[in-house]
Amino acid sequence: MSPLARISSSYAPRFAEFAFEPAFTAAVDQHVAELRDRLEANHAGLIPRPPHREDLADYALGFLDALDELDWREPVGYDYAVCRLTAISWLVRHHELLAEQ
Repeated sequence: MSPLARISSSYAPRFAEFAFEPAFTAAVDQHVAELRDRLEANHAGLIPRPPHREDLADYALGFLDALDELDWREPVGYDYAVCRLTAISWLVRHHELLAEQ
């Protein structure tokens, strides 16, 4: 399973929390913006470009490897890693990046 599919299957269900966790929603939004900057998916227009699937997958794989090295375990609630993984999942779903595979 690709890292994007793995992350999406695990973290897309957290989108439901957006309805009652405004702080989580704002944090994920900030992570989405930072990922777009990091992956150079921003431009001067009003609608951001979709990230390249391969670039996001490479980033996701590296992020998952770093979490494994830290022996990270998903907390109750959310932390930086949960926000980042949820942001990756949001980008995948919003831009239909799994449909391209």
